[in-house]
Amino acid sequence: MEGSYQKIEVRGASLFFHIFKAAVKSAVSCTFQNTDNNSMKNSRIILSIFLGMAGAVPIFPQNRVPDILRGEVQVEMETLNAFYHEDNTPPDIQTVRRRALEESAIYFSAMIYGWSFSYDIGERARGIEERFELKPLGAIPFGDPSLIPGEAELRGIYFHLWSDYRLNDSQKRRMAAWKSGTVRTIQGLGGSALGPPKEDDDWFTLKKTALEDAARSAIRAALRGNERNRPKQAHGFIGLAQFPLYGLIGGGLSVSARFLLELTEIVPFAAY
Repeated sequence: MEGSYQKIEVRGASLFFHIFKAAVKSAVSCTFQNTDNNSMKNSRIILSIFLGMAGAVPIFPQNRVPDILRGEVQVEMETLNAFYHEDNTPPDIQTVRRRALEESAIYFSAMIYGWSFSYDIGERARGIEERFELKPLGAIPFGDPSLIPGEAELRGIYFHLWSDYRLNDSQKRRMAAWKSGTVRTIQGLGGSALGPPKEDDDWFTLKKTALEDAARSAIRAALRGNERNRPKQAHGFIGLAQFPLYGLIGGGLSVSARFLLELTEIVPFAAY
């Protein structure tokens, strides 16, 4: 290892993918079919094991911020919701490679800068709608020389790309802030249905929707575990701890993601 050069691998699409697929399939099967309590319990155990294994991937060396982040993405060689497109011609390899780099930049941005969030938890009994909003706090532009593409491979309908991102001093300070005592690690599952695209949808819309859903569900679970009474609102910051894992399950896109969470405000119903 040269000088203080440190590299941390953020396992992405291929690691644990088959376990993830089996776990989500099992959970979906138990949700939509008549199953006994043991089957449901077993499916939850499978999901818990998967999330535990995903969480076993190191995020940072102990008490250190790395010089380089590394992650893997998988990009579909076919349009995810091609059935709803008049022209469903697969993108060419150069387009797919560019998408892989753009997706890597999105995840590295989410690891370094993260998002601020505002969450109205909602409650049907009181007629309060659930609302969740994420605002990015920074972005790595496409073409950033610090984003370096690495090994690439075609596997089935997926293009896999590893990439490195070299952190500057300012970004290292941002990442160090994610290690403060008020930040906790959470994880969640999210999804988005495959359907007719909206006018402003692009190639990343389905993945973005699924990832935002995973963030929402992870924050909701964290609040449920910490608060005796359901709060009305929560505000704070959330970032990716590592690259998310996607899979096509049961006619939709599913994702498992691990996040770093800092809650800055929790508003109880009593305040209203």
